[in-house]
Amino acid sequence: MFFYTFFALLLLGATFCIWRISVADFRRRIIPDAYLFPLLLIGLILTHFFPWICTTAESIAGAVIGYALASIIGLLFEKFSKNKIDTPIGMGDIKLLAVSGLWLGTNGLAIALVYSCIFGSIWAHNKKQKFIPFAPFLFLGGFLSFITILFLL
Repeated sequence: MFFYTFFALLLLGATFCIWRISVADFRRRIIPDAYLFPLLLIGLILTHFFPWICTTAESIAGAVIGYALASIIGLLFEKFSKNKIDTPIGMGDIKLLAVSGLWLGTNGLAIALVYSCIFGSIWAHNKKQKFIPFAPFLFLGGFLSFITILFLL
């Protein structure tokens, strides 16, 4: 009984962090570390004690791959962008991809990225905006990835 309560409290804390990160990304185009690092810690605890989607090794591999992939994309934008001041991907997005990889593993991260890019593109097209707040769409993609993985297992 204690483990279910602990599990529910961790998920409640993660939901709060996700909500605050999404609001901050929409309003200020920033992903605060004050909510990102607790989300990382909650993900580590959940994947270690409750391996529901992936094992601890798969989640660490997902975090490394997410961080490396986002870093490479960020470096390419920085190198080839004409506007050096306002790059489309920041360090918050890079850390967010690492956290997403930790929660979902490598397969889940790939599915989440596909979902988030589709929904983010649709939103940007409908709103006629160039700036896309990536965090809310990555969280939506992560949730749909989680559902997809649960039904495929």
